[in-house]
Amino acid sequence: MADHAHNLRAEAGRGRPFGVITRGTTGFNRLRRSDRWAVHHPRLRRLLLDAPSPPLAVDVGYGASHTTTVEWAQRLRTIRPDLEVVGLEIDPERVLPPRDGVRFELGGFELAGHRPQLVRAFNVLRQYDVDQVETAWESVLTRLAPGGLFIEGTCDEIGRRAAWLLLDADGPVSLTLAWEPWDVEKPSDVAERLPKILIHRNVPGERIHALLTAADDAWFRAAGWEPYGPRVRWRQARQMLIDDGWPVDPVRRTLRDNLLTIPWAAVAPTP
Repeated sequence: MADHAHNLRAEAGRGRPFGVITRGTTGFNRLRRSDRWAVHHPRLRRLLLDAPSPPLAVDVGYGASHTTTVEWAQRLRTIRPDLEVVGLEIDPERVLPPRDGVRFELGGFELAGHRPQLVRAFNVLRQYDVDQVETAWESVLTRLAPGGLFIEGTCDEIGRRAAWLLLDADGPVSLTLAWEPWDVEKPSDVAERLPKILIHRNVPGERIHALLTAADDAWFRAAGWEPYGPRVRWRQARQMLIDDGWPVDPVRRTLRDNLLTIPWAAVAPTP
């Protein structure tokens, strides 16, 4: 697969669409958990609010429907109403005329010549080989506007379980796990939706495995809060993780999702 990754770099270097055609499945509100997180993330909000007018967000690999890109645009425009949004697809048959305030263009991880403040790629790299992931990241990160951010992740078919990375020009910053509170029996059930770079690392001896094991342990220790519902129980479990020394990002607002965000260094694959 190293040759394939080399070929992808060459395509990006020549300005051709960088990537491979994926299944393209999507659906209404599938990425709602990531969207809700994004519009409340302090760093992302500052990025868009401070950007020159108009800022640009690019959705890479929106798939067989424009739905999630349009939803993303609507939610991000609660921060910056003048935000421009472009959806990119490597499959020419999926490229649509402009609609609902979004432009659609042929392109991939080379970003079709754009230099956006924000890029998203959801359920795309999950269908790649793991040795292609960092090549795709590099292609995006070297094309961001100054201070730009990249959200890369995956979710299940209707968005009940999701996981994503936040990256900046220096690489991964954090991992977030999010799930419908009534959909899982324990936090590690979300492991099936880990980003490609981590999904095969959920084994003993790896940091991501240690985190998920600790989250499950905290969840079981918080069982006394079960009568108050899974949101309250998870809030107690998350605090237990913090008390145990895990560098979990604090939550400063009421959430409808169960959410866990942690710095990349705490879950990065071991060398």
